[in-house]
Amino acid sequence: MKKENHTLVNEFVFQGFSSLHEYKLMLFFVFLILYLLTLVGNVIIVTIISIDHHLHTPMYFFLSMLSTSETVYTLVIVPQMLSSLIGLSQPISLAGCATQMFFFITLAINNCFLLTAMGYDRYVAICNPLRYMVIMNKRVCAQLVLGAFSIGLLVAIIQIFSVFRLPFCDRQVAHYFCDILPVIKLSCVDTTLHDIINFIISSLVIVVPMALVFFSYILIISTILKIASAEGRKKAFATCASHLTVVIIHYGCASIAYLKPKSENTRDQDQLISVTYTVFTPLLNPLVYTLRNKEVKGALHRAIVKKLLA
Repeated sequence: MKKENHTLVNEFVFQGFSSLHEYKLMLFFVFLILYLLTLVGNVIIVTIISIDHHLHTPMYFFLSMLSTSETVYTLVIVPQMLSSLIGLSQPISLAGCATQMFFFITLAINNCFLLTAMGYDRYVAICNPLRYMVIMNKRVCAQLVLGAFSIGLLVAIIQIFSVFRLPFCDRQVAHYFCDILPVIKLSCVDTTLHDIINFIISSLVIVVPMALVFFSYILIISTILKIASAEGRKKAFATCASHLTVVIIHYGCASIAYLKPKSENTRDQDQLISVTYTVFTPLLNPLVYTLRNKEVKGALHRAIVKKLLA
């Protein structure tokens, strides 16, 4: 079915949290604090990993890449959301919307596959420890990071080309940023084919890396259970705990957001889910990897002591 209004538009306006008008100021300060914590936390992780030679290992190289990606990811989305909450949001052009969507898709998929690379790193470290540094050499690590980014880049190009070939008749985006589904809904034409393509792509970029990670952990757990000493098993589990925590929450949020039936949630529920993976999930890395990881906490302690004694 085509929409009745066929006046094509060349810019969009975000409706944002219009249904929560009375809570906008409170939401602004809550999201601002979380955003600043995310930026500071991820910058600290990247800085500590770069300056502490104890953390110059494949595991922390991937973590620094993930933190960098998450930092840029939030920069693409959260400032726009914050400005809309205090009434400073301006209309966004089609080119601006396409740019925001491009970076969002690229970095979101990049994060998914970086977590897969981290899962593979833990698999090699525990299941093949004697050859760990040979297998996970600098070239392989760089290739895995480049591969994750390339997949995100390729999917983003395909999605942007597909979505922005559509004619748009409505300028009111029922969201706080240019996500794929809310933008597609503004089209004048039937978008069933685009919805199917989007679901297939979302399934591949979420389910495939998630399956690879959990397959890695099946092998990891089976190896850990064969370790004779309780202390050895505990240490092996500890090296995976932080990563597994982030993986479960990250893929869980992504699955709920993009693999659920279209009509299952209301607009407010959709936005709540979106807030989870655009505001809360990026904060996971600094929280989980600083509060649960002894090596990162040790590096932070050494850096603070060194600064105080300087």
